[in-house]
Amino acid sequence: MALAKITQVTGTAVHVTGSDIDTDRIIPARFMKCVTFDGLGEFAFYDVRFDKDGKPTGHPLDDPRFKGASVLLSGTNFGCGSSREHAPQALYRFGFRAVIAQSFAEIFFGNCTTLGIPCVLASAEDIAKLAVAVEANPALSVTVDVANRQVVFGADSFGVTIPNTSHDALTSGKWDPIAELLEAKDAIHERMTALGFANA
Repeated sequence: MALAKITQVTGTAVHVTGSDIDTDRIIPARFMKCVTFDGLGEFAFYDVRFDKDGKPTGHPLDDPRFKGASVLLSGTNFGCGSSREHAPQALYRFGFRAVIAQSFAEIFFGNCTTLGIPCVLASAEDIAKLAVAVEANPALSVTVDVANRQVVFGADSFGVTIPNTSHDALTSGKWDPIAELLEAKDAIHERMTALGFANA
């Protein structure tokens, strides 16, 4: 079955402030001892959401006003640090389906794309404007319009940047190369057999 075309993501948003938020902050290494990624969501941003005694710190992700937010707002160089795939996997399992930031670490950006999470770049001013609107109305509907490279919220909107390769992969439903290979396995097998690779 073909992958879904991701032309836009709509939901409520939450602002996680700061620059250089690395993958170890997104998902601390001690929570990566897992066979699958399924349980990672509850540990997203754990060390800043909870103190050393396990008590909540009042992080935005735990604010009841932003419960269920699927659009994450942040600053520059989001997802820097290691290349661990666990970071975008944790965000996905927490419920995020799009990230708006000033810039992204390249490997993190690529890992998000192959999960079907659009990462779009916006100016500090536009992110701040959206953050103010979200703070005033946490139920505000925010649309990350991947196809048209813009973010729409209420009566406002602003343009965003997304590389053509990611834009085209998401909007055409070709964002996961492994899924594409699995989908085409019969055709690949037939072609390999025709070329004389009988055990392909």
